Amino acid sequence: MRLIALLLACAVLALPAAAQDRKPSHCISLVRNTPGLAVVQKAAFRNPLPEYTVRLSFLGHAMFLLQTPGGQSAVTDYTGFIGSADHVPDVATMNRAHSSHWTEDPDPRIPHVLPGWDFETGRADHYLETGDLIVRNVTTDIRSYSAEDGKDGNSIFVFETAGLCIGHLGHLHHEPTPEQYAALGRLDVVMVPVDGGYTMDVRAMMRVVQRLRSSIVVPMHWFGPSTLEYFIDGMSGEFAVERLDRSWLEVSLRTLPSRPTIMVLQPSYLRRDE
Repeated sequence: MRLIALLLACAVLALPAAAQDRKPSHCISLVRNTPGLAVVQKAAFRNPLPEYTVRLSFLGHAMFLLQTPGGQSAVTDYTGFIGSADHVPDVATMNRAHSSHWTEDPDPRIPHVLPGWDFETGRADHYLETGDLIVRNVTTDIRSYSAEDGKDGNSIFVFETAGLCIGHLGHLHHEPTPEQYAALGRLDVVMVPVDGGYTMDVRAMMRVVQRLRSSIVVPMHWFGPSTLEYFIDGMSGEFAVERLDRSWLEVSLRTLPSRPTIMVLQPSYLRRDE
């Protein structure tokens, strides 16, 4: 009897240690689906990222902030203003089709400013490695009063980090050629202008998206709900649609959707209090 009592006592004393080693419950997450109960998670662009995860924040028009798990950041189609927060990205990319895609006065603190065009050499050619981020570009032509001015005036920038390939189509004016598609390679996430006129007509842009077959498509460069909804309606048969009531998403290779998905983000500049 004494032996049994001793064994029971040892088992009770061991319970706290065993509890420390137990796996976290995956059932607790079911609370998110409980009717009438809201779970609020306040996210800020300064929050650290999990390993192998990238954060993409829609700032407005064609500007996105891309943040890597290693602490690098890039702003696409940078116009000089990203919000009230004093954030200096490591990389800023720009395109020249319209002034809403570039600035003559980028923040001098930005280490790498990459214009998507080059008047002197004929076309921009970027391949930048900074920390855990690679940035490269594939040039495309833009409409212009002269063929010479419009040649290679836009760049599709590709950001490679955490095993992901993320593309920003910029101010795309024509469907890419087979050579340009080959140069782009795989794009797991792509940011697509869907205005329907200033860039390309929506049907042509749909063909580009169908050809790329990216896991996540983020619409941008829309001037109102009508053009956005026209694009979504046209793609909804082949692509799932997820409307996020926020400006950001976090993605990794492990969390890419199994079906190509259009994810609609709500634009918001960076705020000082975030």
